[in-house]
Parts: sequence; structure tokens; C-alpha cells
Amino acid sequence: MKFFSFSKKRPWLKYYDKDKREVKTPEGSIFEFLEDQNKNRMGLYAINYFGNKMTYHDFFMEIDYCAKSMKSHGIRKGDVVSICMPNTPEAVIAFYAVSKIGAIANMIHPLSAEEEIKKSIIDTKSVMLFTVNFNYKKVLSILSETNLYKVVLSSPRDSMPKVLELGYFLMTDRKVRLPKKDELFMFWKDFRLKGKSYNLDVATSSKSSDPAVILHSGGTSGTPKSILLSNGNINVVIGQARIALPENNETDSMLGILPLFHCFGLVECVHYPLSIGACLILVPKFDASRFDKLLRKYHPTIIPGVPTLFEALLSNKHMDNIDLSNVKYVVSGGDSLNEERNLRVNRFLKEHHCPHGIVQGYGMTETSGGCIFSNTKSNTLGSVGIPLPSNDMKIVNPDTKLEVKTGEVGEILISGPSVMMGYLNDEEATNEVLEKDRSGKIWVHTGDLGYINQNGCLFFVQRLKRLIISSGYNIYPSHLEEVLNKHPYISTSCVVGIPHPYKVQVPKAYIVLKSDISDTFRTRQEIKSYCEKNLAKYMIPSEFVFREGLPKTMIGKVDYHALEKEK
Repeated sequence: MKFFSFSKKRPWLKYYDKDKREVKTPEGSIFEFLEDQNKNRMGLYAINYFGNKMTYHDFFMEIDYCAKSMKSHGIRKGDVVSICMPNTPEAVIAFYAVSKIGAIANMIHPLSAEEEIKKSIIDTKSVMLFTVNFNYKKVLSILSETNLYKVVLSSPRDSMPKVLELGYFLMTDRKVRLPKKDELFMFWKDFRLKGKSYNLDVATSSKSSDPAVILHSGGTSGTPKSILLSNGNINVVIGQARIALPENNETDSMLGILPLFHCFGLVECVHYPLSIGACLILVPKFDASRFDKLLRKYHPTIIPGVPTLFEALLSNKHMDNIDLSNVKYVVSGGDSLNEERNLRVNRFLKEHHCPHGIVQGYGMTETSGGCIFSNTKSNTLGSVGIPLPSNDMKIVNPDTKLEVKTGEVGEILISGPSVMMGYLNDEEATNEVLEKDRSGKIWVHTGDLGYINQNGCLFFVQRLKRLIISSGYNIYPSHLEEVLNKHPYISTSCVVGIPHPYKVQVPKAYIVLKSDISDTFRTRQEIKSYCEKNLAKYMIPSEFVFREGLPKTMIGKVDYHALEKEK
């Protein structure tokens, strides 16, 4: 790690009372923290899933059953358990059960391609997998190449009310191929029963410094990375959020739309509401056209989302009579919310009687989610906020790494207790991103450009790296190009982001075929099928453009800027 100095000017501190400028990292595991925070709230509702409500008492009981079943199947402290599921009660229960026994949760997108699931399981050395039933065929085909010795299958209908459960079965589950009796596969209900009959205590004490979660992102370089977070990394964010969102408490309910495999979704939209005793309204699949029905039915008091979600809020035709007077916070993260959309959302909120405007945050998986937040005092139009308590930020020249003047654009660096442990099995990449100053403080190079104004508010400008953000998900062109270029028909490719009315951006692929391959309908269909097998659904290019060659820069690199201008 390199060393550099840092200015001691922190003008953002004026927005915090002196006793709230620092947050102590809690001791223990994620589960121990959750349990301690809710010991007097057992009668309150923890989860609302399509109208089926679960109290904190029952929630902790289900976590215990799941943890005991894991233990009975040989899961030990330090083992990695993969969770490849949408936002269902079973997924949340499994996540906390993993923490309860001191294991490490590896979070995977449930719509990941077969090869992506395999790679994640192999790279993390996972020994158990929780996944949804529609992934059975994918898992079956990769099982022999992994160290998995138990796969637990569940369905989104497992915790639904009876009427919805029947409807989901008729519409979806009856079409899903499932295993018969098999030693490796087990259904959630049977797995749960196994835990009920296990009589030994399974709670395992863990340190705040122990690894707890593996999340997946592109890193600051744009190359896919597995990011290792500790118990303390995640738990400290809750204390920071309590100060940033002081009005929230156990009377609140949060709309849980953002997915568990996304850091913002897992930390701020699952662990945070459950740690303050609020009710988490789980939504496994978000449908923009039904946004109004979600608000009418559940009346959430906290609505977190990515910019595309708020675009859905604005474009929904059935919002005229929605009353948002009970909403305490509307929080945007996952991508920057431009000023024009910010103003439109605020106008909408005001027209629907919401007492506050939208607040933004900034963060990344490497900082355990949000590390910058625009609280009510510092909420400046165009700004993503100020550092959360105990966090620092600085702006440096990307080339010299020297700190720039106030108001000058440079690379954003972040320091604080939520900074990751590192990239899994990649010390070189970790050392490229994390740097230590002379006091021993660790800083993350975000790969993003921005500036700090005189009041200490951060303004995001653009990304240093090539990055496409589609509906809040990071898509890395270099990764898509790597996958495309492995196809036997393709000589080279270039992927760029193009505007999309709802998703903000989607990937577009420019492809040059090998000289002996003809550009035919069959060729194009085979390439598209290949992408469907090797890329997650949200990563598949929306357009394929076939060219005889690609534009080049003066030094012979593919000029993706020229292709971006063609969009």
C-alpha cells in the first residue's frame, strides 16, 4: 500500500452534533447484532410478504431452525454458504442463519447464467447452496464441478398466503422441473423440519472483524470481483444510518424492492430496517406498472430505490390519488440521480403530500453500501451528500494522487469503518484499490470523479471506468466483451451503454465476425443463445450490431467513445 497525506479540513462535520460525529463498530456477528437490537420487540412484525406477516419472535425461531439444520448437515464456522434467491422470507432467514453459526454468506443473483453460478460457487469454495426451484436445471448441470454437498430448493410461493400460493403454482411452479428423491437436493420445508428436530445449541460467537458476507461487483477497475465484508463492516452502517435517518424507529415499514444480492439491498434495505425493529415489506419481483398497488396496500414509511424506480414512480398512470403523507424518507442510491429527475421527483412528492423531498446517497460494495448521505440538513440539489459519521472523503488528482483544491474535480476517495476487508483471493487488486495514509487510515479509490464544495457536500461527476448502470445494476463492458470474444464465431467485440427510457442505460454490442464466418440469421441466433447461457439476463446486450471492423484510436485500441457517439 502506498502512503499519502490528507487535509484535515472536514467542513461536513458542522452538519452533525459533536456527540454524533463518530460511530462505534458493534462487537459480534450480524446475527448477534440483530438479536441484541430486537430483544424487546418480539411481538412486532418483522416481515410482511404478500400480506403474510411474521413477528420478530417467529422470525428468530425460523432462523434458529435453519441454523440448526445447517449445523446438522455439517456446516461449520468459516464455511461458505451460497444464497442465490430473490427477496423472499426464506432468503432473509437463510442469510441470518448463516451468520448465527459463524459461516460466510455468498450472495448470488438468482437470474445468473449457469456459468456465473458455477464460477461463484467454485471461487468461494461454497459447500451449501440455497436457491430457487427454477434454478434446479442449472445447478444440476454444474454440481459435479463444485464442492457442494447440499442444495436447498425453495419457491417464492412457500411463504405466500394460500390463495396466492395456488395461483403462483398454477402459473409458474407447475412448469418447473424438480428433482425426485436425491441425497444432494432438499426442499425448504424438509430442511426446516430437520432443524426443528435438532436439539443442540448452534449459536456461535463471532468477532466484528470476522468475514461475514461475499458480494459481487466489478470492483473499481470494471473487472468482476468478489468482495469480502466483515461483520463490523455491515453492522457499523446501521449505527451510521440511525444518525442520518433519525426519525426512523420500530413503528416504520420499509419497501424491500432492492435485491439481497445487491449491497444497497442487503445492508440498507434488509439489515437496517430489521435492526431498528421496523417491518420489512419483501417484494421478490418489482413490477413498475403495479407500483401504485404496492403503495396503496402496504403504506410504507420508508421508500428506498435506484433512479429507475423513481422514474417508474413518475410514469405510473395510477398514482393520482396516492397519499404519501405518512412517508418519512424517500432515499435514492445505486446510481446518481440527476438534477432534472431530482426536481421532478420532489415535485411529485410534494403534490402527493410527502413531508420531505428525496435524499440521495453514494456508495459502493467496497464500502458496504452507502458511505455518503444527504441528510435533511445537508440536502443540496445535485449533491450526493456528506460522509456518514466516522467516514472521511477526499478528492485527488487521478494521475498524481495528490489532493486537489475545494471545488476541483478529481477521483473520490473514501475512508471509514465500513471499508471492505478486500477482494477475495486477489491481493494484487486489493492493494491497487486500498491505500494507507501515514496515520494508518485505509482509503478506497472509487474510480469515480467528483468534487467537494465549501460546505463539504460531495458532487458526483462521472466514472473513470467504463461502466453501464442498468436499473441500478452494474454492467461492465470489459466482462461482456471477454465472454463474447470466447465465442468461436467472433473475432472481436466492443460493448457500450446506450440510453433507455426506463433502465437509464442498456448494453449494446458491436461484433466483428471471423473471416470464415458468414453474417447469417443462424449465426446471429447462435450468438444470442450463447449470451443467454453465459450472461445474466440483465447483462445481455439489447442490440447486436455486426461490423466488418471497429474504429481505432491513435494507438490502435478500439475507440469505444466513437461507438458511444453512434447511439
